[in-house]
Amino acid sequence: MTPALVEVRGLRKEYRRGTEVVPVLDGLDLDIASGDYLALMGPSGSGKSTLLNLLGGLDQPTAGSIRVAGVAIEGLSSNELASWRARHVGFIFQMYNLLPVLTARQNVELPLLLTRASQAERQRRAEAALSLVGLADRANHKPGELSGGQEQRVGIARAIVTDPDLLLCDEPTGDLDRKSGDQILDLFDALNREAGKTIIMVTHDPRAAARARRILYLDKGALVREER
Repeated sequence: MTPALVEVRGLRKEYRRGTEVVPVLDGLDLDIASGDYLALMGPSGSGKSTLLNLLGGLDQPTAGSIRVAGVAIEGLSSNELASWRARHVGFIFQMYNLLPVLTARQNVELPLLLTRASQAERQRRAEAALSLVGLADRANHKPGELSGGQEQRVGIARAIVTDPDLLLCDEPTGDLDRKSGDQILDLFDALNREAGKTIIMVTHDPRAAARARRILYLDKGALVREER
């Protein structure tokens, strides 16, 4: 059996809105094996993006535990979390989040600024990541000179440039046309099957979810169904 890369136990998350407590996740248990490709689906407000943020150390749980590659991340300080994320997690967002004043290569290099890589090494790795996503010829182009699909591929290159254990994708095709979205999903397939990357993808699109190895459905902060 493939060992679990992610182990979640009794995960709860609540937010406060004035004096009101708003529960988002309610005692969730989840195992994700190394090399898995998981789609998270469910209605708006079901806790999908909250779960993704917790798994990536962008937010802290109210209760419960999260272990990623054996590290209990809920117990890490803010500085420790930042260092851990830089080494182990790549984020891919719906809106790309590229800096418009930087070239594609410079955007991809950004996560490497948190490592000890030299400038030459950062440039080499950024160019290799851009080549992997098919954008070697766009390295010196700025985001405004790229299509939406190309911008998302730059975002993917930025996410994989540190060779992370885990890719966390929040509606990665939600702002793309069908052709560009399919190209991004083809790239995810290759990253999962050929590079062995573990991928967790939040999506509302059943066609995107069908590309994953399994689909988990959340509703009101609980896992209600799984499909393989």
